[in-house]
Amino acid sequence: MATTTASITISSGDLTGDALSLSSTATLTKHNSSTGLDQTTGVARKFLAGDAAAAVKYTLLTAADYTEDSANKVYIKNLSSSNSEYLTVTLGSASGAEVGRLYGGDWMFIPWTADQDSTPDRDIVVETPSGTVNQTVEYLLIYHS
Repeated sequence: MATTTASITISSGDLTGDALSLSSTATLTKHNSSTGLDQTTGVARKFLAGDAAAAVKYTLLTAADYTEDSANKVYIKNLSSSNSEYLTVTLGSASGAEVGRLYGGDWMFIPWTADQDSTPDRDIVVETPSGTVNQTVEYLLIYHS
């Protein structure tokens, strides 16, 4: 059985007026089970060649390729070192819901249902703003089939 553990630690000496330190760990398991997630896409990188006139949009993960309503987990990171270079992450390839923006060095780790029948679809899409010159996104999916 595969065992994958995700952990995060957040600390700050001045965010709340008092020192802040939180840490959380989770074992990633299949939906409604204690069995670990056992599949991965592997860590991949996609170079998004910039276009001075238009945004560059790329579908990282297509919902139809994966089991829907399962316990999938997605990691996405903007590899830029500039705070002014961001990627918009959306769910849905057409006019999807914006999850948020990842500025240079930002990353996210989220659950993903891969629901194929919803409107909009649940594809995971990243987009650069128009006028951005070249950015690279790193991503990984941990899932079960």
